[in-house]
Amino acid sequence: MVKSNMAHIIDGKKIAETTRADITARVEAFKNENGFVPGLAVVIVGENPASKVYVRNKKLASEQAGMYSVVCEMPENTTQEELMAKLSQLKADEKIHGILVQLPLPKHLNESEVLRFIPPEKDVDAFHAENTGHIMIGDYHFLPCTPAGVMTMLKYENIDVAGKKCVVIGRSNIVGKPMAMLLLHADGTVTVCHSKTQNLAEIIRQADILVVAIGRAKFVTGDMVKPGAVVIDVGMNRDENGKLCGDCDFESCEKVAGAITPVPGGVGPMTITTLLENTLRAAELAVKNA
Repeated sequence: MVKSNMAHIIDGKKIAETTRADITARVEAFKNENGFVPGLAVVIVGENPASKVYVRNKKLASEQAGMYSVVCEMPENTTQEELMAKLSQLKADEKIHGILVQLPLPKHLNESEVLRFIPPEKDVDAFHAENTGHIMIGDYHFLPCTPAGVMTMLKYENIDVAGKKCVVIGRSNIVGKPMAMLLLHADGTVTVCHSKTQNLAEIIRQADILVVAIGRAKFVTGDMVKPGAVVIDVGMNRDENGKLCGDCDFESCEKVAGAITPVPGGVGPMTITTLLENTLRAAELAVKNA
């Protein structure tokens, strides 16, 4: 009987548990040394159901790690002035070391202005222009949560990026661009693909490490994947049956890849884990700079 060649499943839940246990121990040590715990504030505007789930998970995870956590829920019709006033309060609050505004915001609000207003030292999403500039030159305090979570997974799995052909599908400021930069910092040879890329399937087939972040359900299929490649699926979509799925067709890709992340249970848990890491880091910086 011929054994079927199935990819190694990269278990994001397991890696997150291990990483969070370490963060929890570090939070306890920080508390014993400084007499207070790191604090995270999450601001959510409106009634987006997916955002509400994310925010609930962030609050739960931060409390489980021993941190102080507040969620500021604001109604859909919140004005720009009201939102900025809330952020001003959080900026001045010494118990809060990390501020996160859950995106997307309702259409009438100016997202760019909001992200600029969060102080770089409390910007645990690493979206402020100052922090993105630091990431560009490789001299940073915080990394965007999802790309950093991916790098943690690769390290945990002993997947060496150096010299590998890395293909990132998607060029968003939240995932695609910083992901490419982190792979570059790890000495990968990086190609970024997007909606205008020609011969996309051909480029994907060259990838030793493929990161897919385009928000299109089951877009990448097994025939596009190089045999033995590492496939990291950042997508979170619903398929035709309403079931959670990624940007990769897991069934066909799993038969070709060397390693692959599932959806759910892959990259998702690592995103929140990095947020905890960033919040602890922000508290450590606050003590250092006091």
